[in-house]
Amino acid sequence: MAAPTIAVGDRVPAGTFSYIPYTPEQDDPLVCGSPVTITTTDFFAGKKVVLVSIPGAFTPTCHVNHLPPFLQRYDEFKSKGVDIVAVLAANDAFVMSGWARVEGLKDKILALSDSGAQWSHAMGLSVDLSHVSFGLRTARYAMVLDDLVVRYLGVEPARGVTVSGAEAVLEAL
Repeated sequence: MAAPTIAVGDRVPAGTFSYIPYTPEQDDPLVCGSPVTITTTDFFAGKKVVLVSIPGAFTPTCHVNHLPPFLQRYDEFKSKGVDIVAVLAANDAFVMSGWARVEGLKDKILALSDSGAQWSHAMGLSVDLSHVSFGLRTARYAMVLDDLVVRYLGVEPARGVTVSGAEAVLEAL
């Protein structure tokens, strides 16, 4: 991964994500839902957003160590004034929705698709994982946005979850 080109105090670039909003019908594993498109400017403007980025849904570190603490501590994030908690990956919206169901996110944490890691790449926050046949992915990072301005950015310097984990983000709020 190259060095990030975005820093605390910067406004995030415009970005477009797809996701499948949770509905109770999706508790049936045979119901897929329909993807919708959102933009950073429409969806995150005027809000405090915790965004956690993972290289891939269903991958060991992301699935077991990174995302679950954000769900377990969801109420703490809300008590600190967070409007939206979202997880972001380069996986498509259907994979993200399936993973969200397995993780039990329901309507608490949004599972957003950063197709081709385009938005993350624009900020220097993508990683080429071609050596393991994954291609270009979102790097492992977390950010806190306040009205589209970065207030916290934790980019993992190595494998594992430290500065992008739920505990680090909560401490930064």
